Amino acid sequence: MGARLRVFLSREQDTTLLNLKTADVPQKVKDRAEVIRLNAHGWYVEKIAAHVNWSSQTVREVLHRWKKQGLEGLWELPGRGGKAKWTEVDIVFLEECLKKEPRTYNSPQLAKKLATERSIKLSPDRLRRVLKKRGSIGNGPGKATKENKTL
Repeated sequence: MGARLRVFLSREQDTTLLNLKTADVPQKVKDRAEVIRLNAHGWYVEKIAAHVNWSSQTVREVLHRWKKQGLEGLWELPGRGGKAKWTEVDIVFLEECLKKEPRTYNSPQLAKKLATERSIKLSPDRLRRVLKKRGSIGNGPGKATKENKTL
């Protein structure tokens, strides 16, 4: 078993972390500030983990980030996660196509249209999820005609 992990705070640091409870910051930041304050007030890592319902390793990571980065270590780093290949304008373009054109599209056809006209490569599944999340249900079977208008 390693040495006990403990942080020490000045009055200013403790006040700053306490004020984060009521500040307009993400909940993760508030939780991390609370973890640091509890540790500074003598709580053990395991007790803190049980109190905030985290694993002990997560609590240790927060404490180590505090020691290395200070207050900046409470926030997430920018640029995490995959970036969208499409923009709002691209989806609006597809929605306009669905409204204006008399034919019906399925998701592979919409993905192909987006690739040819906008040079945006998006899988049909992803495109379907984006449109569904936006509430764009398309021009489904209600506008289908007797003649086949698909390419």
